[in-house]
Amino acid sequence: MTSPEHQEFTTSVRALLTKHAGRDAVRAGMATELGYDEALWRLLCEQIGVAALAIPEEYGGIGASLAESLLVVGELGRTLADVPMIGSAVLGAQAVLLSGDADACARLLPEVAEGTRTIAVCWADARGWDEPGVYAENGTLTGTAHYVLNGASADTLVVLTTSGLFEVEAAAAGVTRRTVPTMDPTRKLAEITFAAVPARALGTADPAAVTTRLHEIAWAALAAEQVGAAQQCLDMTVEYTKSRVQFGRPIGSFQALKHRMADMYVLLESAKSASYAATAAIASASPSAAEDVWAARIHCSEALTAIVAETVQLHGGIAITWEHDAHLFFKRAHGDTQLFGTPHRPLAQSA
Repeated sequence: MTSPEHQEFTTSVRALLTKHAGRDAVRAGMATELGYDEALWRLLCEQIGVAALAIPEEYGGIGASLAESLLVVGELGRTLADVPMIGSAVLGAQAVLLSGDADACARLLPEVAEGTRTIAVCWADARGWDEPGVYAENGTLTGTAHYVLNGASADTLVVLTTSGLFEVEAAAAGVTRRTVPTMDPTRKLAEITFAAVPARALGTADPAAVTTRLHEIAWAALAAEQVGAAQQCLDMTVEYTKSRVQFGRPIGSFQALKHRMADMYVLLESAKSASYAATAAIASASPSAAEDVWAARIHCSEALTAIVAETVQLHGGIAITWEHDAHLFFKRAHGDTQLFGTPHRPLAQSA
């Protein structure tokens, strides 16, 4: 994860986001129905090819791996831009690939790679991601999928059921979509209801195996995002303590605050290690992937929560004003701890 090629790639993504995804642009995107800046997504797809990274060349992709895709997710975590990277380019594309349906891959993935089609994965019920919220019967889908990333704006819906995976066009009759209110204004989640909607079955892959794999990918992606957000929190805290003067000197010069920022740094570096291990395991389908991803899910969530809490504290009252970004990172941190659920048992018992 620290190869020269990866570092150069990350620098390119960061440069584009620095230019086009500043705080004003992100806040403007938050206020739209989509929840993100369409022009930013188009630039990321056209100039860097972010949506094509983990899609095989035979389906119009670049043929890289999930490792490169999650590098992009990490950089997006620094900005909080809610472009459909995790929801469509990672989970949506992987769901189609995991289905094993070559026809669906050939129809859907070239446009996903171009960024002209977005896919939303419909999965959770009202209680979370342990059970699907939609069931299939006689070729139709009924039920409600909750907490769907970018679900209100997606072009195609891939629905996970206990019977298998199904494809539905988002504009199909009987599909009702609505954006639901969340604590985190930087991330749009949707509730999608199916009323006996005819659907196309995708492949014959074991739905339980697909769900397990998607869960691991989702947790690895969130860990990468959390590391990016934690890095940004530390960076802006250090910068603030250099410029904020109290008692005639920058507050960052006080030993107590140095210690607190050093603790933030240690947490961040350990979270990076956990995230990198999870990404590498997922990308290579390592036998240790489940354990590596669980460790990253737990540690990166705890690390970001602790780091963002210190960010708020060290910024003082300004951190809880709408004008400052610290409260947005605080909300993203707490939202991410619940997104896609959490491991059900301690790692020591995972065997």
